[in-house]
Amino acid sequence: MTHPTYTQQALSRYNLPRLKRIAAELGVTPTGDKRVADTWVNAIITHQSTQLQKVDNQAISQAELDNYIADQAQAIAPEPLTIVEISFYHHEYYADDKLIASISYDDTHLTQRWVVMINDKEVFRANTLMRCDRFICTHYKDGSLPVQEQLATPLTTENQIMAHIFNECQNYGFEILDDGIYNNGVKLGQVGCTDGNWWVKRRYSGQQQYSNSVYDAVRSLSMVDVSTDDKSIFDEYFLDQPLEQLTGNKLQRLLEKAELVTA
Repeated sequence: MTHPTYTQQALSRYNLPRLKRIAAELGVTPTGDKRVADTWVNAIITHQSTQLQKVDNQAISQAELDNYIADQAQAIAPEPLTIVEISFYHHEYYADDKLIASISYDDTHLTQRWVVMINDKEVFRANTLMRCDRFICTHYKDGSLPVQEQLATPLTTENQIMAHIFNECQNYGFEILDDGIYNNGVKLGQVGCTDGNWWVKRRYSGQQQYSNSVYDAVRSLSMVDVSTDDKSIFDEYFLDQPLEQLTGNKLQRLLEKAELVTA
């Protein structure tokens, strides 16, 4: 319970019964002549000074403890964590070149869909990505995060390359599968990076064509010439689908491709 702080001047204006009530509220029992108001005033002032000193000592002790914890955390985890965004739903956390944890998305759970995984085991679950991030960073710093025992995937440009390709494909609504990049179930080709050089391989081409950037590589797949390699527009896009079953979007794309081919 918090009590008001009284000054010597304020207490001197109170009568004896009021001073006794204040002392009782503060738990103060004066020594000396209790019939004199100054006895009660001095006892109250002394009590308040003692309490303030205790608060100051507690603040100093807490500050020392906080500094100690910060120093220990720095000693345990001197290097900041590196976060690699494989995709929006998959993030990996590295200390130097060692994987320490990952965050994945579980769309089967009703509320807590973000999951912290270590050694392929769930160690924490939350309703937001940031809560999982806070869990990893906090427990890594204080040394209580479980140790990643499996061979970690090194922090190489491969993960970064995949992240760049994924982000660009999202802009076009493309889907990345194991064997290439698809749009509406139709394979467009592949995009990659070798020795820092971006390249694109179209569906019916066995050659890698170099691009200036991942943006240009993925963009070129959006303009694939579907009439090449003896394949008609129908062969590539709708080989197993009758024309009358085409959706409005596919039909529009078919017309657009036809115009490009005949132009």
